[in-house]
Amino acid sequence: MKRIIFHVDVKSAFLSWEACYRIHHLGGKQDLRKLVSAVGGDREKRHGIILAKSIPAKKYHIQTGETVVSAKEKCPGLILVPPNYDLYNRSSKALIKLLSEYTDKIEQYSINEAFLDMTGCCDDPEQTAHEIKDRVHAELGFTVNIGVSENKLLAKMASDFTKPDRVHTLWRSEIQTKMWPLPVSDLFYVGHASLNKLRKLGI
Repeated sequence: MKRIIFHVDVKSAFLSWEACYRIHHLGGKQDLRKLVSAVGGDREKRHGIILAKSIPAKKYHIQTGETVVSAKEKCPGLILVPPNYDLYNRSSKALIKLLSEYTDKIEQYSINEAFLDMTGCCDDPEQTAHEIKDRVHAELGFTVNIGVSENKLLAKMASDFTKPDRVHTLWRSEIQTKMWPLPVSDLFYVGHASLNKLRKLGI
């Protein structure tokens, strides 16, 4: 039987969960995901880092992990919201509960990511992945990317393709066309040190 692995990833999870909470529970009209916004530390105390950012914030070159002060210097109008870890934990649990309806073989990789072993659980992996993606959006309010493949590495790579709210496959037979053209920096677990070594090798 062919092994089937899904990687489910909530992109910009903290910001996405905050946006959903404000809209669906507080009756807010603005969607943080569509504004130049970020989740970060306390700017008044001049500490903290950016934990998540919106897609519009990317055009200001705001990076996850940079200081709040640096981000505000790049974009003084940046909408900054404080982290709400209780909300994130509840949102993560709701996601895992929904995913558990499809398989009991779930490896939660982080608060916003999980691997699902779907071997023998679905006849059409892509169709099932789309069903999960659409249910998350309809029932929980946020979006996920789902990568589908035969192992965790390729499934993780696939989920990082075009986003958000997408399903991508990266079967072994698709490596040459979908993976080889990518920069080596996109390879899972390749950091700055590994990238420099691979570049020196001409990879």
